[in-house]
Amino acid sequence: MRVPQAEALVTDVAGAIADQGFEALALPVDDAGRAEQLPGPNRGPFDRGPAAQAQAQARGLAVISIGRGFDRYGVRRLW
Repeated sequence: MRVPQAEALVTDVAGAIADQGFEALALPVDDAGRAEQLPGPNRGPFDRGPAAQAQAQARGLAVISIGRGFDRYGVRRLW
């Protein structure tokens, strides 16, 4: 299945993020280390990185995802 908006998203990811009112976050070294320490069998960086960023006490962020795998990390998940 092709998504008509996918090409525009791929060519301007930063613009698409900004258009939705979101801010892209880099993965600081501290968060990368935190991601490595998260429990569970899923070693995929695409779940563990955002979970580690959301867990950072000072940020109080939520992860926007339908992926229930985030729930095991104790982060707030929207959607």
